[in-house]
Amino acid sequence: MPESRQAAPVSRIWPSGGVHLWPPGGAAPADSHARGHLVYAARGVLSVHTERGTSIVPANRVAWTPAGCTHRHRAHGHTDMRIVFLPPSLARLVPPHPAVFTASDLAREVLLALTGPREYDRAASARLRRVLVDELRAAPEQPLRLPEPRDERLRAVARRLAENPADNTPLAGLGPGAGAGARTLSRLFHDELGMTFHEWRTQLRIHHALVLLAEGHDTAYTAHACGWANPSHFIAAFTALVGTTPGRHRANG
Repeated sequence: MPESRQAAPVSRIWPSGGVHLWPPGGAAPADSHARGHLVYAARGVLSVHTERGTSIVPANRVAWTPAGCTHRHRAHGHTDMRIVFLPPSLARLVPPHPAVFTASDLAREVLLALTGPREYDRAASARLRRVLVDELRAAPEQPLRLPEPRDERLRAVARRLAENPADNTPLAGLGPGAGAGARTLSRLFHDELGMTFHEWRTQLRIHHALVLLAEGHDTAYTAHACGWANPSHFIAAFTALVGTTPGRHRANG
């Protein structure tokens, strides 16, 4: 899916954070910041791309990008993106690598408060940021990151399935086009990406499903487009990874 840089966001930025209101397909060029930052999609879905791979950030997740980490964002659907920068004293309390966390009800409210129209004094803002970090430290990292393969054989498989997530060809059938057998590819998925081929393909399909749902497609269409013949199997896989059903996710987006 090509990225568009013609659609610019409506932005409101200040030293501690800000808001970007992105139109569908809006994308930012690669960038890095001197301070680590959290991003949250109050509406829509964000994808965050780093050298570790692509993370999908729906409304029940918060993404963390450390200081100095090159990244880029893309909006799927009309997206209300909130940004909160963390000072080094708080940034050291969260992982030194890009991560995605479950957004608790309290974390969401704090994120909205810190990026909303009301102005807080410096001491109050610092207290709110500490509450936010405490909430994230108590939240597990979530498996919504699709790692980027480095091996050219894995990259060939990834390109084919990214172009057509509904492709149900087994690993043995993908091997000839990638220049490796099923056993070699299976070992590469485990050793390089830390997951089985089935787990990786499910992640890829759920990523694609989040984008389709943000674009307004219904559950049945999304299930079929992502390779599930039975929508109930898609709903079960989606709920296991995202933490809510596709219908509820779409209604809340």
